[in-house]
Amino acid sequence: MKKTHALAALTLVNLGMLIFVLLHHAAPVRASEPAPVVRAHALEIVDSQGKVRASISVIPEGPARRADGSITEHGLKVFPEAVVLRLIRPDGRPSVKIATTEQASGIDLSGGIDPTYMVLSSEAGETSLTMTNKDGRRQVIKP
Repeated sequence: MKKTHALAALTLVNLGMLIFVLLHHAAPVRASEPAPVVRAHALEIVDSQGKVRASISVIPEGPARRADGSITEHGLKVFPEAVVLRLIRPDGRPSVKIATTEQASGIDLSGGIDPTYMVLSSEAGETSLTMTNKDGRRQVIKP
C-alpha cells in the first residue's frame, strides 16, 4: 500500500513539474536586438562544409611568408601591417582581395585560369592597373 501511495505522489509531482515547465517556456522564440557593433580580431564566413569563403583580418607587420607558411630569408621585404578582405572560391583560392596599409591600397581580381588577374594599386602617390592574361601576357597602365 505504501508503494502505491508513493508512486501516485511521485506521478503527481512529475505532472506538476511538467505543467510548470510548459507554462513558463511556451512563449515564442524571438531574436534579440542586433548588437550595434561587433568587435573581433578577424571575421570568417564559412560555407555549409565549413570551408572559409570570405574573411576580413588584420595581418601584423612582418617578413614575407611563403605559401607553406614558412618565413622568407633575411634581407627580403618586411610587409607593413595590413587589413585584408578576401573572397574565396570553392577550391580555397582567394579570387578577390582588397588590402590597405599606411603606405598603399590595392584590389586584386583573379580569374579562374592561372595566371589571369587584374591588380589596381595606389602606393606612394602613384597608381597603376596591371592586367595579366592566361597566357602570361601582362599590360601595365599608369597615368
